[in-house]
Amino acid sequence: MGDERPDARPDVLLTGLLFYDLVLTGLGKPPTPGEEIWTDGMGTSPGGIANLAVAAARYGLRTSLATVFGDDYYGTHCREVLADQEHIDLSLSRTADGWHTPVTVSIAYGHDRALVTHGQEPPYSQDALMGDPPAARTALVHIEAEPREWLAKAAANGTKIFADVGWDPTQQWSSALLDQLALCHAFVPNDTEAMAYTRTDTAADALSKLSELVPVAVVTRGGDGAIAVDQTTGEYADVPALATEVLDATGAGDVFGASFVAASLEGWPLEERLRFAVLAAGLSVRRHGGALAAPGWYGVHQWWQSVRSAKNPENRELRRAYGFLADRMPADPGPPVPHAPVTPPAPHGIPDLP
Repeated sequence: MGDERPDARPDVLLTGLLFYDLVLTGLGKPPTPGEEIWTDGMGTSPGGIANLAVAAARYGLRTSLATVFGDDYYGTHCREVLADQEHIDLSLSRTADGWHTPVTVSIAYGHDRALVTHGQEPPYSQDALMGDPPAARTALVHIEAEPREWLAKAAANGTKIFADVGWDPTQQWSSALLDQLALCHAFVPNDTEAMAYTRTDTAADALSKLSELVPVAVVTRGGDGAIAVDQTTGEYADVPALATEVLDATGAGDVFGASFVAASLEGWPLEERLRFAVLAAGLSVRRHGGALAAPGWYGVHQWWQSVRSAKNPENRELRRAYGFLADRMPADPGPPVPHAPVTPPAPHGIPDLP
């Protein structure tokens, strides 16, 4: 008989900058200088790389995160949420003495948001945190202009790299960044990023160019859904977005990426992978915050039950499009997932005020 021991590797390996997020929603209009606006929605949550980590962990994936926490209340709170509440492995993470956790205030309005952040570069780089990275089934990576040494090491030890990319503040959109796709299994930019880096005018043309550089190319299109090509299977998929009311779009792209990885690890067909990621991202924008808005299996299960029980024509179409979920979801979706509280718990040892 062969070795039947279960794969003990992490399902998902992550590294990046963590933030403490305070999100304000429900604005009637955008704020203007000199004006005070009262809003009816607020939530607090770990943010930044935590968005991806929590979204992955809520599918039951073994998630290992290498990040830096400040030795302050914000860092302590984020560490407790990620380790104790979300069961994320933080053995590769460090707490930095005398360095404060970056704090972001997100002001969500309509389908977008404005961000104001206070913080400094962490004292440990990604390469210092990772060292020789542990073998993992996948890594979720945010590629930047300067390549990270750990990425090549991870790819060399068999880790499948799923990459995204961010806005280029220089707006140079150097095509040299795409050289790093040689290490990647999948690349998941949004349409603006994809067109800018490939020097194309449509999302479809950008996808075509990217599919020549990486086995699986995905281009997200916000309210227009997403398109993808899987060169390993010859599949193409084009799926619409989920019609939903947007409370806060923070972290929706991260939820999409983590959900696509979760479905990919299960070997689903490309259209199912894409529909699942679009659905999860659509569910996340109904909640405050980035990390704690991730629906996980519980949120997907609740949505599917509501769709199956409703009889209107729209839900009939959703039942047809998402019928695959009946065979894909675990028998036990787990307990309800916690969402972003308005006020986080008091630090240990500090009593609540009367």
